[in-house]
Amino acid sequence: MLATDFRTGSPNWLDLGSPDTTGAAAFYGVVFGWEFVSAGPDAGGYGFFHKGGKTVAAMGPLMDEGAEPAWMVYFQTPDIQTTAKAVEQGGGQVRAEPMDVMGEGWLAQFTDPGGAEFAVWQPGKTKGLGVASADNTLCWVELHTADPVAAIAFYRTLFGWRSQEMDAPGMTYRVLSVGEGDQQDGSFGGVAPLQESDDTRWVPYFAVADVDAIATAVAENGGTVLMPGVDVPDVGRIAWLADTSGAVFAVLRPNPQQ
Repeated sequence: MLATDFRTGSPNWLDLGSPDTTGAAAFYGVVFGWEFVSAGPDAGGYGFFHKGGKTVAAMGPLMDEGAEPAWMVYFQTPDIQTTAKAVEQGGGQVRAEPMDVMGEGWLAQFTDPGGAEFAVWQPGKTKGLGVASADNTLCWVELHTADPVAAIAFYRTLFGWRSQEMDAPGMTYRVLSVGEGDQQDGSFGGVAPLQESDDTRWVPYFAVADVDAIATAVAENGGTVLMPGVDVPDVGRIAWLADTSGAVFAVLRPNPQQ
């Protein structure tokens, strides 16, 4: 599960691009108890979701024409320029060139060769999220892609990730870990083969105490339950959901709960 001792390749930031930031702030406020705090008048509508006074995610308005509402997962890099070059050399696309964010850090956004969008954050004054793996915070990230083996090879060149296969219902699931330290302790996400009804993308999972209560809250507040709560052996109970604008996310009650 995720921690905030970020290392190379760790998910260290998460933000939502939404066409209705006011509505999204209200939605996630009800569902997760988050408070949206503006980053200021010069931030273009960007701001932070807080829980217990700590940043758990961020949000901004969609800026690019044709962009769809979505959560964006950021991974830590010690050298954003080198990472951008490696993305291009590996067959990916640079969608947003590396930029300095007012001394807080550097960001860049990419698309991997399989079509999944992701981003990187090189920490400055802001190291990353303030809390992870507690209730109603990010605990896991998952890539859905048509060619898991090729995807893992691509990301390994960027971040040195390790992977381990595990059996899952109807598929081979691959657990991802950062490249340093104990492999199990460094696990943060997984890769699943693309299903017919799914899109190529990274999906954030939020830890929750009650998956079914969260799904009910989503449905009652204008969101969509894409997959109702289901128990996954040796993992926990999960559900797939979408917010009022269609941005997809998932929730997980780990088993045993951590």
